[in-house]
Amino acid sequence: MAKSVLGVVGGSGIYDLPGLEQSEWVSVDSPWGEPSDQVRIGLIDGLKVVFLPRHGRGHVYAPSDINYRANIDVLKRCGVTDLVSVSACGSLKEELEPGTFILVDQFIDRTFAREKSFFGAGCVAHVSMAYPVSPKLVDTVEMAARAEDLKYRRGGTYLAMEGPQFSSLAESHLYRAWGCDVIGMTNMPEAKLAREAEICYATVAMITDYDSWHPDHGEVDIQSILKVLHDNASNAQRLVARIARDVPREHPVCPIGSDTALEYALMTAAEVRDPELVAKLDAVAGRLLNAS
Repeated sequence: MAKSVLGVVGGSGIYDLPGLEQSEWVSVDSPWGEPSDQVRIGLIDGLKVVFLPRHGRGHVYAPSDINYRANIDVLKRCGVTDLVSVSACGSLKEELEPGTFILVDQFIDRTFAREKSFFGAGCVAHVSMAYPVSPKLVDTVEMAARAEDLKYRRGGTYLAMEGPQFSSLAESHLYRAWGCDVIGMTNMPEAKLAREAEICYATVAMITDYDSWHPDHGEVDIQSILKVLHDNASNAQRLVARIARDVPREHPVCPIGSDTALEYALMTAAEVRDPELVAKLDAVAGRLLNAS
């Protein structure tokens, strides 16, 4: 078994990760361009943890401007085996109140202005997204949420919208009719790219508001969201610290194959693959491409 390395992507309001020992901010080059920021690498209870602020420190990047491919690539280069995405979101259900953490298990991708794959012309691959989150990692996240006495629910569908504007009332009602539980702007294509990079992935969706559908809460108000974000941030930091203590030090085999997702996904014959693209895939798909 490989050694576990925990990656944490911090969303809105999560721009640093206190509690890391022997830590430093490190620049990691990627052939896919500039990531959102440096990564902060350190230890929690002896476990290597790699933290990346999704929007950059100071919230520099809007959801559509984030280089998701570079972000996942640098995390892979840092050896990340398990990635926990901590993300702000809106609620589409009455019972899912602001301040609740949702351990998402499904996604609907409605984004349209983002690069969604490491693969393409010259090296084609198709990975399954039927089960996008790793259940063993979610087990660890759930145990940590329970231990920290956080308000959470396991399971839920995350609707990923393009943004940066919030939903219209009609859109919000449509997504509710689809049975979605929460809505956000950043977990796609992040989850897809993590799957392609064979990284076990889990999402902690932190509810900040009721989107625009709720008759008693009206339109989304950024000042109200910021207040909830502040409260959520401290809870999220406690949660991550507990997860790091509980993650198995030897990375277990993923029961849904997140860590071997490319095994039967590559379509392009070795002799006709684009060498430039193959070179860019050295971290993401090197396990298979180097063996071909």
